[in-house]
Amino acid sequence: MTIKTDNRHLYLQVIDRLKRDIDKGVYKEKERLPSEFELSRQLGISRATLREALRILEEENRIVRRHGVGTFVNAKPLFTSGIEQLYSVTDMIKMAGMEPGTIFLSSTNQSPTDEDRSRFLKTAEEEMTVIERVRTANGDPVVYCVDKVPAALMPSSFTHKDGSMFSLLEENGDHFISHAVTHIEPVGYHEKISPILECEPETALLVLKQLHFDDKDEPILYSLNYFRADRFNFHVVRKRV
Repeated sequence: MTIKTDNRHLYLQVIDRLKRDIDKGVYKEKERLPSEFELSRQLGISRATLREALRILEEENRIVRRHGVGTFVNAKPLFTSGIEQLYSVTDMIKMAGMEPGTIFLSSTNQSPTDEDRSRFLKTAEEEMTVIERVRTANGDPVVYCVDKVPAALMPSSFTHKDGSMFSLLEENGDHFISHAVTHIEPVGYHEKISPILECEPETALLVLKQLHFDDKDEPILYSLNYFRADRFNFHVVRKRV
């Protein structure tokens, strides 16, 4: 059965058809799709049309193409969140019905960088506490976190077992985080972080760089969170003004 049933460009029809087949389980997660020759024959289209559709599906992270091996269906993201909603990583994992965990890597006090002094309006003498951790979901590593907090704001009760920085600062430090300024950057394979998150070579990362403010509009936390792009999906609602 071919897909030439409407007046749209053929590659758009191919995209819709393959998405439906993936959603219905015709092609399962992490399963290899038929070869380009076989798939184009099944759909009654040219290989050039098929390649354009596959290119877009790869950009949308629905499939991944491995050179010399084949094309595979990507696993659906386990976590999805509106980027306009500020959740801690712990809360995101809980909302997905999974158990959050923490692998502690390091905690050090350091002199502030020029960027730190600019963000937090600190002097060169005021130290920053830098914490590196891996957040897990049901035991699987999914986020690599680097958090920077002015050392004077860090609660003395901090332990390596603490999970959410939001809860730590709010419950033990009496600083309620109300909002954050966020920048999102895509990153390819990262030599240090990708192996820690057990990524395949083609698995991309999404980096959220966030400066968090308390309810007095004071900056109190800067975080670098590296999310596995095949596990997390972020979206935003945009309104016309």
